[in-house]
Amino acid sequence: MLIVSYCLGIRSERRLCEEVHLNLAYRWFCRLGLEGDVPDHSTFAKSRHGRFRDSDLLRELFGTTVRRCIEEGLVGGEGFAVDASPIKVDANRQRSADGSETVDCKAKAETRRSVQEYLDTLDDAAWGDASEAKPKFVSRSDPAAQWTGAMKGHAFFAYATNYLIDLDNAVIVDVEASRAIRQAELGAARTMIDRT
Repeated sequence: MLIVSYCLGIRSERRLCEEVHLNLAYRWFCRLGLEGDVPDHSTFAKSRHGRFRDSDLLRELFGTTVRRCIEEGLVGGEGFAVDASPIKVDANRQRSADGSETVDCKAKAETRRSVQEYLDTLDDAAWGDASEAKPKFVSRSDPAAQWTGAMKGHAFFAYATNYLIDLDNAVIVDVEASRAIRQAELGAARTMIDRT
């Protein structure tokens, strides 16, 4: 089902479940048949935050795919390019704090392990320690999101996905997420080059 969503640009897991439920070709591809039950949309989140939390399975699958591309001669390793794409965050500007304010999320962290793990990442170089500059706005619901006007339109809260691309056949050989700020993107590029 995730392959269907990636290939067709279906970003919502609820929408994906609806599409697979209604489209016979998707049901066939997912081996659900006419009578098979479509998983609930919450299954994806439970798998991501439960079974795959401590697993490197997705990174291993990606690495296996890249190794196969190398074996087939699709990756030359002579030249690379780095591209960062902003990923818009569902955070409301009206509910954000001024950049000079301190956003206290520790109260939430006392009740949920996932929130505490998230807050711990804010000290990493690709997130909170990327720049000394104070942001203009800070999202109260997602303090790691960066206020950006990168799309030459209205500004919004976003993250960045950074891709290391082999120039021979435009094969993506590594991916790293960061804040949508140049200093963090540079750190992500160094991390990807070292890993590759």
